[in-house]
Amino acid sequence: MIRHGFILLIFCTALIGCADAPAQERRSIAWDGLGKDPNRPHAAKRRATNHAPAAPDPNQERERVLGTLRPYSEAWWAVHDEIQAENDRQLGSKLVICPRCVDSSPLREDVTGSVR
Repeated sequence: MIRHGFILLIFCTALIGCADAPAQERRSIAWDGLGKDPNRPHAAKRRATNHAPAAPDPNQERERVLGTLRPYSEAWWAVHDEIQAENDRQLGSKLVICPRCVDSSPLREDVTGSVR
């Protein structure tokens, strides 16, 4: 019985020694590239103190007017088209197409053939 207690004591001492490794001696973790890198030190994000006022939404007033108009009338469609045009303009300003993604070679017609 004492022998089993002594073996258990040695085992626990060995485990405590493994868990008490200094930070410099810790090995890096294999990182698969997804998510945050566990090997990089944690850096707190700084927030800007000067917040620029948010740009007013130009469609906010149009949507209020749209709610007062008779649905699907000519005036309703005019305001609706203005809202859609503004949404398209905002999307176009945010949309970025990578230059490598756009093929600059001239378009050629699809060629089909038989496989032998």
